[in-house]
Amino acid sequence: MQLLHIDSAITGDASVSRQLTARTVAAWVAAHPGTQVQYLDLAADAPAHFTMDAMAPRTGQTEGLTDVQKRENAVSERLVSQFLAADVVVVGAPFYNFGIPTQLKAWIDRIAQPGRTFRYTAAGPEGLAQGKTVIVASTRGGVYSTSEGGRALEHQESYLQTVFGFFGITDVRFVRAEGVAMGPDARSAALASAHGDIDRHVGQGAALAA
Repeated sequence: MQLLHIDSAITGDASVSRQLTARTVAAWVAAHPGTQVQYLDLAADAPAHFTMDAMAPRTGQTEGLTDVQKRENAVSERLVSQFLAADVVVVGAPFYNFGIPTQLKAWIDRIAQPGRTFRYTAAGPEGLAQGKTVIVASTRGGVYSTSEGGRALEHQESYLQTVFGFFGITDVRFVRAEGVAMGPDARSAALASAHGDIDRHVGQGAALAA
């Protein structure tokens, strides 16, 4: 089994999402001996934001590519191949300005490739990355899940659910810690809840593998 571990928080050791992805991966490996883990730190190794140089090979252009276009295409190819090879993807996704970090969005832009992760058919788009499990460590300073107004402001979990679903992935699980900036008690409660999510999601995975 191949597991891809992705972090995107810019806050290093202070990051709650990094703590949760590390705990999730360790629990998954313990429950699934032999799992091979690849690690991608998007804060340290983020692809450049999507440009026409990165887009050119996807339009069908194969001749006359510039050196810049070839380099950008190589970055996209490396990332999409790594993603497609994974059976399980654990993603650290902190809540920045009502959405996800730009580094994580840049990664998604690179792997959203027609003919690789999705395709268009006469019946509409079809995801090509079926069969994967994605576990998202979702961290938030405030609380957004418990009110209609909060959910309307949230473009983090909802976006990731949508984009992974577009790729054909139906098994998307969330490890959520929200309210981590609302004082020590709220932070402790958020982490306890998230740890429960990890136990449940990893246990679910072990049951499916049995």
